[in-house]
Amino acid sequence: MNPPKHHWDLDDSRFITAFETGSLSPSLFSHEAHLRLAYIYLKNFREELAIEKCCNGIQRFDRLHGDGTKFHKTLTVASVKAVQHFMRKSKSGTFDDFIVEFPRLKTSFKQLLDQHYAFDLLKSVKAKSEYVAPDLIPFD
Repeated sequence: MNPPKHHWDLDDSRFITAFETGSLSPSLFSHEAHLRLAYIYLKNFREELAIEKCCNGIQRFDRLHGDGTKFHKTLTVASVKAVQHFMRKSKSGTFDDFIVEFPRLKTSFKQLLDQHYAFDLLKSVKAKSEYVAPDLIPFD
């Protein structure tokens, strides 16, 4: 069997298993794959547990495949909260349909976060290591 070339080559179960076991290639863990991870966890767990699983999993993935310095707590929590916000409005039953329904999550994510956070806040050391609530518009 050939290794997958994109995260969408794996069904949700195989994607989560590969991510959680560390066997997912870092080249497949794109921004869209991060969003998919949040989507799958939110489909299966309440928001708090989805956030915990995303944060712990991405930190572990960064230590395993990187230098352990890339994880950003506030960005990770904010991404799960953004996915949750759009899931509440969604008529989609799959991540593929969801990302088509809300393409801004993929194409304009920074601009979405800029509505909630001042630039300097996201760049702070504190925001990288612990969750900092939005200072402009709170998440619902």
